Amino acid sequence: MNYNWNWNIYWEDAPDGMGTYFDSLIAGLKWTLATAGTAWVLALVIGLLIGTLRTAPNKWIVRAANAYVELFRNIPLIVQMFLWYFVFPECLPVDMGNALKQLPNAPFVTAVLSLGFFTSARVAVQVSTGIQALPRGQRMAGVALGLTLPQTYRYVLLPMAFRIIIPSLTNEVAAIIKNSSVALSIGLIELTASARSMQEMSFQTFEAFGAATIIYLVVSVIAILLSNLLEKTLRVPGFIAAGSAK
Repeated sequence: MNYNWNWNIYWEDAPDGMGTYFDSLIAGLKWTLATAGTAWVLALVIGLLIGTLRTAPNKWIVRAANAYVELFRNIPLIVQMFLWYFVFPECLPVDMGNALKQLPNAPFVTAVLSLGFFTSARVAVQVSTGIQALPRGQRMAGVALGLTLPQTYRYVLLPMAFRIIIPSLTNEVAAIIKNSSVALSIGLIELTASARSMQEMSFQTFEAFGAATIIYLVVSVIAILLSNLLEKTLRVPGFIAAGSAK
């Protein structure tokens, strides 16, 4: 294969005026982390609510929560991004839709919403599974102590359930970082888009995507190590094995 390797390409000035190609990759990484971090907060809040409702005693609430999970979990992420970015503004009143289209950070907002709702369905499944994995006696004990149902969830069930699902939530953190790369399809210049831009301007394909691969790997490993530390800190001796997130 006739390919001209150039590992010094990272320190050369990029034609887009953003500094060197390395600076462009770092800028893309910042957008990746901002998108994934904001979307994760949204996913965790909504997933906690929906996951709790999936274990509620009211069957209609359970059905509504299950419908939410099936809707957002079974539609491909890239389709959801296109729906939020291209279709949703058209469904609003004209002035509101035009205002959304003209937002300077519209791709970022769209990516956060898409990733947040998509991941929240997966988090909801983890939360409901964690609650259902607890012995039934814990819920009964909460009721026997005079706690209301919300108080039983708040003080008894959810703290233990979260300890159980930390390893699976670790996988979701790594997944949401990687899934943020889909946002390049709606114009967000995150890490993958920065690598693609570098490849198109310099024709150094291996160097561009090789750097992006290493950066994704480093970020994912750091997230897993932090989650392992969190799991060991919060584990209940004799109930949850430490280090299972490895």
